[in-house]
Amino acid sequence: MEFDFSPLWISVKTALLATIFAFFLGIAAAYWMFWHQGKGRGLIDSILTLPLVLPPTVVGFVLLLLLGRNSPIGQLLKQLGINLIFTWSATVIAATVVAFPLMYKTALGSLEQVDPDLSRVARTLGATERRIFWQVLLPLAYPGVVAGTILAFARALGEFGATLMLAGSVPGKTQTIPIAIFVAAQAGEMGQALGWVLIMIAIALAVITSLNCWSTSQYYSKKGNTAVARLFDCLILGQPLARETRGPGDAVTRGCGRISVDLQKNLSGFTLETSFTAASAPLGILGASGSGKSMTLRCIAGLETPTQGRIILNERVLFDSQLGINLPSYQRRIGFVFQNYALFPHLSVAQNIAFGLQRLSKAERAQRVASYMDLMQLQGLEARYPHQLSGGQQQRVALARALAIEPEALLLDEPLSALDTYLRSQIEKLLAEVLSSYQGVTLFITHKLEEAYRVCNNLLVLSEGKIIAHGPKADIFERPPTYKVAQLTECKNFSRIRVVAPQLVEALDWGCTIWVMEPVSERLTYIGIRAHHFSFPQEPNLENTFPCWLAQTSETQDRITIYLKLDQPPSTPQDYHLQAELFKEKWNTLKERPQPWKIQLAPQRLFLMAGGK
Repeated sequence: MEFDFSPLWISVKTALLATIFAFFLGIAAAYWMFWHQGKGRGLIDSILTLPLVLPPTVVGFVLLLLLGRNSPIGQLLKQLGINLIFTWSATVIAATVVAFPLMYKTALGSLEQVDPDLSRVARTLGATERRIFWQVLLPLAYPGVVAGTILAFARALGEFGATLMLAGSVPGKTQTIPIAIFVAAQAGEMGQALGWVLIMIAIALAVITSLNCWSTSQYYSKKGNTAVARLFDCLILGQPLARETRGPGDAVTRGCGRISVDLQKNLSGFTLETSFTAASAPLGILGASGSGKSMTLRCIAGLETPTQGRIILNERVLFDSQLGINLPSYQRRIGFVFQNYALFPHLSVAQNIAFGLQRLSKAERAQRVASYMDLMQLQGLEARYPHQLSGGQQQRVALARALAIEPEALLLDEPLSALDTYLRSQIEKLLAEVLSSYQGVTLFITHKLEEAYRVCNNLLVLSEGKIIAHGPKADIFERPPTYKVAQLTECKNFSRIRVVAPQLVEALDWGCTIWVMEPVSERLTYIGIRAHHFSFPQEPNLENTFPCWLAQTSETQDRITIYLKLDQPPSTPQDYHLQAELFKEKWNTLKERPQPWKIQLAPQRLFLMAGGK
């Protein structure tokens, strides 16, 4: 008897069509679930995944109840002259339902593996959510999507129980390979059943081999030169998928940048409350980890929504809780440089910089990219990918990308923290040079006072979500208003005080009495001096001069920190009052003197502070 190959063709065409349906439905569901963080997310995910864990016969029975002639859907289809049960269409429906969860879960898992900062930075570069999906999320999730597609095809090809329940076993019409094996085995035709089994094994091995080959040659591999990568390269450097539109005043208003921020944001443990204005001079934002620095920038950029407040940039209202205004990130014209740089790993240097320039023509885009490549000293690196760059080069690309869109405000979230000392110094100089000619508003987050002091003219200090100091850097550094501000600006020497006379205080923690420059008010309860503001005179009778002994030292490549006790020798290395920092040349002279040394706390170097926050 001639061998009937119809189950093979029915299985293949059913699996192909079911895979196409599962592909689009699975990606759509995964994309929606990726952004949906509301109530019921877990329940929705469970329902979408249910066909993956239920026995296929149960899935088939449920489909039979939903689509059968006596069901509401079946009655409606009957009126339209459509019958699904025991047709090839029912075979496709059953295969699609059982294959869908594999496509959905694999796509969702791949999307969730993409660094969320990449989506955030894309928004600040003017990308809509649709463009982010096509040019950021999907390219980076592509290997997982391909794997899910292959697995969905394999699952659809091998479907048996649901197909049998919904479509039956009609030879030449709904009888797939798994059903043919079942029918042949029941009829005792073991040779025919074995033939179909061998065909299924061959197909399964081909699918598994394809998946393994794909996983070892993902398009964003280290060479970064596969056909898929080149396809997305064309999407970025060629004409955009959808042209972004902007309102009047696309260019940065030069010379008159100004931002006004007054926002509150409820956070875990405290409420962020910041109210300040900044002009074109860079503003440095200091504070301990978790003080609200990054959240402030994210609210300004539109990546987070304040609980209430108002944000105005160059007379444009970006956010106003009372008026219900909350411009999306892509409309705010704000450049953002993340701490981890958030470069798109599937795009080259040139494509990263060009990402936010979709509104420009191809020629204008190329010219803008070239100018910022030159500005950031990135010549010759156009075709490289982020993983092929050093940390300093990655930082320069991130800065070039943010500046290339000519933003009205530039937000820098600890951009130098991931660099080593040598690179940090180089990039800091370049950053200061670039910002000197940038006329927009610059907000610069750092936890290093020296960086903020060199780059910024003004400082803002945050502690537990509250502004505790804001003003010119010299004022905050030389005269910190509170003990907490002095700590956050890296002062190392403090003492509680007791007022002896209008300009004379007893430093309780140092065990000495000190003259100060101005009369002491009751609210001032601490005195401080910075570690590099001490002098070591040889004259014995200078004002605020005391004998001191060395308790211990700590050395860096060019400086020495010495720990000193006043008035008497220390009993242990931890028994000291003051920390002083000296360059090694000065230390080499001082250490030759016999102890006790003389140390002067010059009145003009001392500052008085209020306690607490």
